[in-house]
Amino acid sequence: MSDDAERSLAERLLASEAGRRALAALDEREAAALLYDWNFIARPKQLAPQGAWLVWLLLAGRGFGKTRSGAEWVRARVEAGSAGRVALVAPTASDARDVMIEGESGLMAIAPPQFRPHYEPSRRRLTWPNGAVATSFSADEPERLRGPQHDAAWCDELAAWRYEEAWDNLLLGLRLGRDPRCVVTTTPRPMRLVRLLASSPEWVALSRGRTYENAAHLAPGFLAAIVKRYEGTRLGRQELEAELLEDVTGALWSRALLERDGARVAAVPELRRIVVAIDPAATSGEASDETGIVVAGLSQEGHGYVLDDLSGHLTPHQWASRALAAYRARAADRIVGEVNNGGEMVEATLRAVDPAAAFKAVRASRGKIVRAAPVAALYEKGRVHHLGAFPALEDQMCSFTGERARPSPDRLDALVWALTELMIEKEEAAGLLEFYRRQFEKAQ
Repeated sequence: MSDDAERSLAERLLASEAGRRALAALDEREAAALLYDWNFIARPKQLAPQGAWLVWLLLAGRGFGKTRSGAEWVRARVEAGSAGRVALVAPTASDARDVMIEGESGLMAIAPPQFRPHYEPSRRRLTWPNGAVATSFSADEPERLRGPQHDAAWCDELAAWRYEEAWDNLLLGLRLGRDPRCVVTTTPRPMRLVRLLASSPEWVALSRGRTYENAAHLAPGFLAAIVKRYEGTRLGRQELEAELLEDVTGALWSRALLERDGARVAAVPELRRIVVAIDPAATSGEASDETGIVVAGLSQEGHGYVLDDLSGHLTPHQWASRALAAYRARAADRIVGEVNNGGEMVEATLRAVDPAAAFKAVRASRGKIVRAAPVAALYEKGRVHHLGAFPALEDQMCSFTGERARPSPDRLDALVWALTELMIEKEEAAGLLEFYRRQFEKAQ
């Protein structure tokens, strides 16, 4: 690192001959103690700010070390006796377990041998030698946070939480002790809740960190293949530079549109149709491409409801199994699959897993902007609602201008196929598509 202010005390000592001699003079016990001294190891931005705050919001890029920061903050509060009932909240239950507790920078890994917590996975609970207890929660189950009270909380990847209600319930239960506090470690997305916290200096302490600040501890392959690929791009500004970006000029969707009253719902009415839409990765050999899988339904009143975004970097067998599991669980009436790139492979892959599933092939004969515009119009009319939030999908929606993008917006494509199947009748679709095609051509 070029900026000395971004280096840890350990790094600064190792950079000088006198510092190296001082460290070499430590005995075995002293050296072992330093390995667990977070104030010695951490970079300044990884340490909690001074002052009176309720929430410490750490907005940081991928690989910055924000998970370690959150875990060490919890450990310090517990060791000092200022936290006895801790909430650990992640986007899903597996995230809480695999990242916050059992991860390489999680609470179990960073605990010193003499103060290691006892972990009970079946009870989602950690218990330290001094009696302090931490319980893990999934933000996908906000009701579980309605009753418990806490004096400390660690919220990981808040920008990826599906239900804002989970945050509300957590904050209302953060009322034990004399100084209850919460740390939020997240990669920034311009979701409403993240923007609210970032603009509330009266009770939120904000820290920002870039991926590059931790370059010395990142694998060279990560820096070469990932950082260099996205450096300078909009996605890179968000995921690496930790910028909280505004809406993209010319995008078909905006955050305000997706967050206005009624746009998000906690439950759906009776649905008369449900479909699972698949947009296979355009180039399966590239890690940047995803297979889009979106589940959507149509109500008796003619409103669309986005129920699930199950997209991901998946093999053909994986995406077929995932789509079919959703098809069965939701009692969907059909699977819609885009076949421009995969041809008959899409249906053949599905049939290999479940020969009886109802399948409809769809083919893109027009550009993405022409296909997506009628669906965006349905959102503007207030006729489409999201069951909670879908951060990755909504990122693609709010940055889509019709220009060729890398990675490909496969989640958005699947959404468009699903809502076109449900809500745009053949006659209406032909007219709308032709109208938007002419409008788009005029703008060129």
